[in-house]
Amino acid sequence: MLVITGATGQLGKRIVAELLRRVPAQRIGVSVRSPDKATDLAAQGIRVRQADYERPESLRHAWEGAEQLLLVSSDAAAHGGDPIAQHANAIAVAQEVGVGRILYTSHVSASPTSLFPPGRDHAATEALLAGCGIAWTALRHGFYAESLVAMEAQGLANGAIIAPADGPVAWTTHDDLAAADTALLAGEQVIDGPTQPLTGTEALDLSEIARLASEVKGTPVSRDVISLDDLDAQARQYGIPSGIRAIMLGYYRAAHAGEFSKVDPLLTTILGRQPTGMRDFLQRHLSG
Repeated sequence: MLVITGATGQLGKRIVAELLRRVPAQRIGVSVRSPDKATDLAAQGIRVRQADYERPESLRHAWEGAEQLLLVSSDAAAHGGDPIAQHANAIAVAQEVGVGRILYTSHVSASPTSLFPPGRDHAATEALLAGCGIAWTALRHGFYAESLVAMEAQGLANGAIIAPADGPVAWTTHDDLAAADTALLAGEQVIDGPTQPLTGTEALDLSEIARLASEVKGTPVSRDVISLDDLDAQARQYGIPSGIRAIMLGYYRAAHAGEFSKVDPLLTTILGRQPTGMRDFLQRHLSG
């Protein structure tokens, strides 16, 4: 059985849809925190079981019979939790139940010295995987393009992206990453250890995003720079929790340092086509 965690999330639901095109529903299992959000999957014949990274006993039941496990990384750090401890629980249970391979959703920033806090968590998790004795693949995703339109929603709508200094980012869509993750989960290609960066074909900073957005919208979108301290002060005013502020500020520091800038052809190779470009992506999300 091929088991997917986080199957009701933005990435997970796309992976399930892709996998259904490749294998019978009876070969697919999902583990979710809220099964009531996955009734549509159960109706298609997919095995749905409740599981929580904090509760190893729930993972043992949910992952029973898993040949391959797609382990979607935890977002616990944003809410004051410990993603590394959660991942350690998951890996230990995968050992117990005899999972053949773990495919973990990592990131291009994975490094013990990353300025982006999740990058350090991904590096620590990859180290756990390297020592677990199970075959593993770390899917080093490019930065989600959908995160761009979420982070800069107000600026894109109002015509002025106001943010700290940044740097080029190889933006990559959920759809393209889900298709590549699914191909690897289904065994169409096998990669041991960390993949090369799974990215789009261009790295763009916010000034270039503003230019593209201007062309797509047909109205000017400017790019204005503020300090990290000013951004943090604004975030505090809006009551944004410290964990989320640390990730947000770390993004700009890491982008400025070039941590998200590498473009690699691996995603194109796996997909057998060009990934979605940012002009097309912005056209889809900003037009109308």
